[in-house]
This record gives sequence, C-alpha cells and structure tokens, in this order.
Amino acid sequence: MYKLVAVGGKLRGKEYSLEEGENTLGRSMDCSISLPVDGVSKNHLRITVNEDSCFIEDMGSSNGTFLNGQLIKKATAKNTDKIAIPNIIFQLVYVKEKKVIIKKKVAKDQEQEESSLDYMNENPKGLFGKIRYTFKTKIMNVIYSFNEQYEWNVLLGILLFIFIIINIGLTIGPVLQDSRNFLIREVALRGTQYAKEVSRFNAISLQKGSLERINTNFLDNDAQGVESYELFDSDGRIVRPINKLNARVNDSFSVRAKFFYKNYENINKNFIERLNDGQIGIARAILAHNVQTGQQDAVGVIAIKFRPASLTRQASSNSTAYLESLVITSLVGIIFFGMVYYMTRKPLDEMKFQIEEVLRGKRKELESKQVFTEIHPLRTSINSILQRLRELQNEDNGEFAELEEDGSYVRTLNELMQGAGCPAMILNSEKLIEHINLECEDLVGIRESTGQGTSLMDSARDQGFAATVIDLCDKSANAAGANENEYYELTGKNYAIHVSSLIGKDNFAKAFYVTFVLDE
Repeated sequence: MYKLVAVGGKLRGKEYSLEEGENTLGRSMDCSISLPVDGVSKNHLRITVNEDSCFIEDMGSSNGTFLNGQLIKKATAKNTDKIAIPNIIFQLVYVKEKKVIIKKKVAKDQEQEESSLDYMNENPKGLFGKIRYTFKTKIMNVIYSFNEQYEWNVLLGILLFIFIIINIGLTIGPVLQDSRNFLIREVALRGTQYAKEVSRFNAISLQKGSLERINTNFLDNDAQGVESYELFDSDGRIVRPINKLNARVNDSFSVRAKFFYKNYENINKNFIERLNDGQIGIARAILAHNVQTGQQDAVGVIAIKFRPASLTRQASSNSTAYLESLVITSLVGIIFFGMVYYMTRKPLDEMKFQIEEVLRGKRKELESKQVFTEIHPLRTSINSILQRLRELQNEDNGEFAELEEDGSYVRTLNELMQGAGCPAMILNSEKLIEHINLECEDLVGIRESTGQGTSLMDSARDQGFAATVIDLCDKSANAAGANENEYYELTGKNYAIHVSSLIGKDNFAKAFYVTFVLDE
C-alpha cells in the first residue's frame, strides 16, 4: 500500500494512507483526504492507486501540483517521489503490508476497568447533577456522533439555525395564531348574524312551502365576505340560490350541516367549520313554531361559506411577520455564531502558536490572558510535556538551554552573504524572508523591500520553487544544519539550490542560508 508523509509545510509530520483505487485531495470535506490549508483548492488533485503503481492527476487547481519540482497535469509517481502543493510537501512512501498477530495477557481487573473518560461521567446523586448527567451522556452523545462526520463549526451553525426556527415558532407563532383565532371568531359572529337574518325572514315561508316568497337578496348583493351559500329544506332540497333550485345538496359542508341538524338537540346551535383555502363555513337551522306540538321544528338550513378579505390580509401579514423575524433573528444568529466560533478558536490558535514558539526556543511555557477554565488542564499538560522535552534535549548538559532569538543568527548570515559571489537569500527560523541580495532578486523575482517578513509560498510566483526551498530547509534542520541541495530550473537555466542552517543552543534551526549555483 502507499501512503503520503508530509515532510514539509504546515502539515509536516502527518501521514495519510492511500486506498486502493481513486483518492482525492483538497480542502473540501468530501475529498478522501481533506487538507484544511490555505492555497489548496477544494478539489486539488487525484491519486489513483493500482496495486504497485500510483498515478497523479491535477484536478484544475488554482496553484498547481508539482512532482519532484516539476509542474504536472498527469504523471506516474513512484516510491520516495515528492508531491508539492501550496504550503505542503508530501513524500510518496510504499509500505509492504505485514500481518502481525500480537497476543496480550490482560489482568481481570484491568479488563473491567472503565474507559479513561468514564470517571468524568459518574452518575451524581443530586437532582441538578442527574439532569446534567443525562444531558451530557444521552443527548450530547447524539451530537458527538454527528460531530464525527461534520466539522464542529458546521454542526454549531446547524444547531443555531434549529434554535432560531424553534424560537420563532414558540414565541411569534402563538401570538399570530391568537390573532387569527380572534379574527375568525369575529367573522363567525358576523356569519351567525347573517344566518339569523335569513332564518327570521324565511322561516314561515319554508314552513308553508311558499318558495316564491323566500328572500335571500341581501346575501347575493350586500353581504360582505360571502362567497357562496345554500338554503335547503329539511329533506335537503335547495330552494336558494335560484340557479340551484330543487337540486339536492352535495356540497360537503352543506351535507355535514344537514346531518348535524337531524339531531333535535342541535337545532339551537350554530354549526361552524374552518374550511380549506381560508374559508369559514357557518350554518344555522331555520326554526318555525309547530302549533300541533307546541315546539320549534327545523324546517330548513342555511349554510354560508365566507372568505373575508381580512383573513387573506391577515394570512399575508403573518407570512411577512414570520419572514421578517426569520431574517432579523438569522442576522443576530450569524453574529452570535461568529462570536462563539472565534472565542473558541482564539485560545486554540494561541496555544498552537505558542507551542511552535516554545519548540523554537522563543518562549518558556504556554500562557494565556483568556479565561477558559475547560482548556486550562490541557495547557498544563502540554507545559509538562514541553518541560520534559527540554529536559530530555539537555540532559547531557545537566541544565536548560537559554531561550534564544534568531536575530543574531540572521545577522551573522547576512554578514556572510555580503561577500557571496552568487545569488543568495536568508530565511529566519519560521522560514520567512529576511534578506535577498540583488543577484537573487533578479533570479527569483522577489524584492527584499516587498518580500521581507513574508513566506516564500506567498511571495514566489513559482510555487514549486518555494516548496523545494522549504523542503531543503526542513532537511537541513533535521540534519543538524548540514548542507542540502537539489536542482531546479529558474529563468530557463538549471540551478543547484543549496540550503544550510544555523542550529541554536536549544537544538533548533535559527536561520537558513540559501544559495543558487548555475549548473554549467
């Protein structure tokens, strides 16, 4: 099998196994190997592994892919070849797979020992403690499982959006619903009044069967919000409107109203329903006095369908209110997300930066002004590890190496460069440009005045050249300052690039001297 070993750049020291078949590399989380490094395209390159062969293809990246210093589109790579992309240099390594069976004897009490984090999740006795324990071990375990697939900042954004939707639904929703219900009640009262008027004017006519005397003109002409109506007798025969005269009721609302008033106990009640498309159905039995029984009998039913303009306006107003709330709350949520994200990132970025400073001998230990109680134990543990590392590096001397700045080393190499008879440049311990002589400026196209303090990756037009120099710097630093060299084509000519480093008392490279010798 093949694997990629980062030998230079921001991911130096990391290893990535290549699966048989197609492997994609880039900043996108959808890639087989995700590389969250500036300058790397979302889909940068593809590496296809076929048993013992390895094929590399650039996927149209912005800054290109380099194989052994040469810009490529497609190429076949072999074991120990170097693949350079912005801010990263990989070495392709072929590893022969071996199956090793290891038998371990585990003590019985050790088998029953809880995991290293279980002691932090012991079930407490108090009510608040139990609630916290349940939330931490039950609910958060679901969130943790999502966090195994998605970046925590993406997950934070999703949770915040869900919170916004729930918050709007629980706060604005009930208020708007109460307003709608109040409006519907007002419409129902108006519709009930219409139904009473129809009953009052037409009860006697319906009882006597004088259909020609039935009058519903005000429903046809003046009744505001009435979309349709049906006035029918107790047998379901429609008597108004005229265009439905003598037809049997088949409208679903009218049919339900008819059966509702079949029950004598309901004849004094209003039958009200909220229908589809914002309609409200209101029905009322038309009662007439029965001289034989001395009771009120239902001689007909008036069923009215309303579609008030006020309800339409209210629905539109509700939609606007929801949209405004969503937009405003989302903007506030974005600001809140940014605050939480950067408040969380800052201590971690600060810790990473300080670790690098400690390793270069510029700082003694990690410290922070940020109040972040949860990360304090981690900082303490890292300080202990760094302390032990310094002890191991200096145990031969029996004393700690003094913290050193790289300024004196850079100045020493600058004096040496004054007498150089070839193009040369000096990089500091962070591989940032410090000095470039005139010959080198013309050769690599970087001016000291504009490039000072910047990375070669940012200043050099040729990313392959920058990656080659950084790789040589790493090799020299790892070889206790020994000269490392490699050939590279510049301005159409072949140059040998030589890199030597000055090692400080803390055993870290403090400055790099880069020279260019024309191969004649």
